[in-house]
Amino acid sequence: MSSVLITGASKGIGRAIAIELAHRGHRVIATARRPDTLADLPVDMRLRLDVTDQDSVDQAIREAGEVDVLVSNAGATVRAPLETVPLAEVERLYQLNTVGALRVVQGVLPAMRERGSGRLVFVSSIQGRLVLPIIGPYGASKWALEAMAETLAIETGHFGIKVSIVQPGAVSTNGAEQARSFIEEESPYAPLYRQLGALRGEVITSEEVAAVVADTIEQPEPALRVPAGAPAERALKARKEAPETEPFVLATIDW
Repeated sequence: MSSVLITGASKGIGRAIAIELAHRGHRVIATARRPDTLADLPVDMRLRLDVTDQDSVDQAIREAGEVDVLVSNAGATVRAPLETVPLAEVERLYQLNTVGALRVVQGVLPAMRERGSGRLVFVSSIQGRLVLPIIGPYGASKWALEAMAETLAIETGHFGIKVSIVQPGAVSTNGAEQARSFIEEESPYAPLYRQLGALRGEVITSEEVAAVVADTIEQPEPALRVPAGAPAERALKARKEAPETEPFVLATIDW
């Protein structure tokens, strides 16, 4: 079985991945900014790791020992139209969702390369290939994450590193409810914001995403991009088939 380090394992998808992999017999190293939130997980190690803090990342990787698989899951989102979203929030998302992911990759990749084997699994989103209004900053950070991941697949494949990007759609975590929101009731974008639930589409569970991640890790030759669940498959298929001459939306917007 593999030794798997998971970022953002304290809740939601990351927690479900840790439980699923542990049940399958893998050596799981669960990490979070607050390791006390990992206390009830049935894993081998629980470490502090803040993807935005280089010292924290370095220390966690030293303590983790050999890592066969990195599951890059830590992330956050925000709700705001691009016209008014605070730029500091956009920078925060990039630091967490994109730069933070690369920071951890840079920590584990040298040892993987020297061994001639390793897996990098990025938990992205269908929003890494399409956009949703009012969640534009999050989508932009995931598009950037996917560009980075695909580049890593090209650069490191020669060294025996396999890269996969798991793309769920809407997931039944409390992430959406806890997202920072920067839109007032009187905003001209408020009618669009109220339709966001319908635009996000059908919801799947964290456990369903975790099963896809675990299956991907256990595949001898995993795909680069792996939709998580039927709703994601349908959305990404529709995006691929849509013309590039106009914006693509998942559902009709009622302005």
